Amino acid sequence: MDSQHWRAVITAAQAGDRRALDELVEGWLPLVYNIVGRALNGHADVDDVVQETMLRAVGNLGSLRDPDSFRSWLVAIAMRQIRDRARRRTPDRLEEAAASDFAELTVLRLQLEGQRREVAEAVRWLDDQDRHLLSLWWLEVAGELTRRELAAAVGITRQHAAVRVQRMKERLETARGIVRALDGACPGLGEVTGRWNGRPDSVWRKRLARHLRGCHYCGGTRETVVPTERLLIGIALVPLPVGFTLSLALGGKTAAAATSAATSAGWSAKLLGALTKPAVAMTAGATIVAGGAYVVTQPPNAPPPRAAVTPTATAGSAPPRTSAPPAPAPAPAPKSSPSTTKKTDPYGTVVDAVDRAPDPEARPAALPRRPESGITSTGGPKAVMQHRGDHVTLTGRGYVLVRWQISPHARPGAVVMPTWTGLKGRLFHVASGGSRRMDDPLPGAPNGYATGMGGPDIGYAVLPPGTQQMWQNEYFYLDGTVTLTQNERGCDYGIAVSPSNRDAVVKDVNEGPADGTIRYGLVRDTGTDSAPVPQYVTRATPADPATVPQRSRV
Repeated sequence: MDSQHWRAVITAAQAGDRRALDELVEGWLPLVYNIVGRALNGHADVDDVVQETMLRAVGNLGSLRDPDSFRSWLVAIAMRQIRDRARRRTPDRLEEAAASDFAELTVLRLQLEGQRREVAEAVRWLDDQDRHLLSLWWLEVAGELTRRELAAAVGITRQHAAVRVQRMKERLETARGIVRALDGACPGLGEVTGRWNGRPDSVWRKRLARHLRGCHYCGGTRETVVPTERLLIGIALVPLPVGFTLSLALGGKTAAAATSAATSAGWSAKLLGALTKPAVAMTAGATIVAGGAYVVTQPPNAPPPRAAVTPTATAGSAPPRTSAPPAPAPAPAPKSSPSTTKKTDPYGTVVDAVDRAPDPEARPAALPRRPESGITSTGGPKAVMQHRGDHVTLTGRGYVLVRWQISPHARPGAVVMPTWTGLKGRLFHVASGGSRRMDDPLPGAPNGYATGMGGPDIGYAVLPPGTQQMWQNEYFYLDGTVTLTQNERGCDYGIAVSPSNRDAVVKDVNEGPADGTIRYGLVRDTGTDSAPVPQYVTRATPADPATVPQRSRV
């Protein structure tokens, strides 16, 4: 930020210029939000602490002698509020769950991948004191703070700050190793984490660190580990989320009391209005964490939103559907017909609905022929997507195979489905195969599995209400271009995406019980534009692909 400009703004605000005060608060609110959000890892108290910080800063602005020291002064106020909040926490609140997760918000809003995602997620494994320091060092590396300002905010000398930062970095590197190991496939790690509840803490950080030090698989890095400082460059400020406000709707002061306090502190009505409205541009269909809730924004003509999926469902969730008739689901979109669909363009009016598994002995219908000129993929012949944010763009005319692998033994819970975004052209769901639906019983299944969706011993993968149960292999026909994104955030799963062809689809769906498999496949293609359109598909390109509504219109 231009120091000369802000010196003038601060001086004017101190002299009573309301417009300058508006600009000052609006300009520095993102910095305070990021410091507090990272220090508290998105706890519900973030709103409270940010508001108290800004109120105190505005209320005491007249006591600031040197406008050039405003940033370090503001950061020091924020850190004092964070420490005061920690002292005020009563024993019964120590186990209180975070209402949102700033590490996850960082990944989602900045679309981080690879080792940058790894660093953001490693924050969860740090103790409060380290996380408070990291919230400042993170911004120092990003060029938002100086080391002098970091030391002043913590209340220590620069030399002591250097020691503290180094120790924190060492623990952060350990946490990065843990994130990598948990994303891997170490055969011995499952025994270590058998009793882990999935919540990062210092005890499990030490246990997993001991495993990493003695494990050749986890200790042997399969890629060059980039230093954290280099990764943090480019991970600067997370934009204020849609709907972020300084009113304390989750407890504490009422919105009216907060407004009264802010008004008495000199905040203008214009600024208060800006802070209680979306602070960043909204994307149709976007879903982001805001004030501890998932906020869904949709265009005016969009259908009513369905129930949100909790990203952290646990192993105690209800088991998935089996081949028995499913529970009643919300009515699907109407079938395409001359009487209900515009004849000019019926495409996109049919969306997959929850369906009952066919009889294992029921042979599939004939697969209609569609033109094939071939599909190119940015992921090559076979893109294996195992982590949130992994994506592949497909272009051309032909068939695509999406093969599922769900791992509730690694992490059970809600499944945040993959999504198709940026569609240009047409996309149909043409067949399901792989010899089984993922909820089929698995005779003699190992490691606690009862079905491909899990079992009572290991927990289940749970689909969002109304989501069609996937088969091992799902086939789609594309005429155009589209991006498929892996959105794992609850249950552990992976998908492999590869171009295919009609002959391969026909062979797969016709390999049924006579070949020793569980069931024949299922042909969905009608050969016309009334063939099913996949769930979770959109022509838009939202910032967070996981926000695509279940029953999109294309």
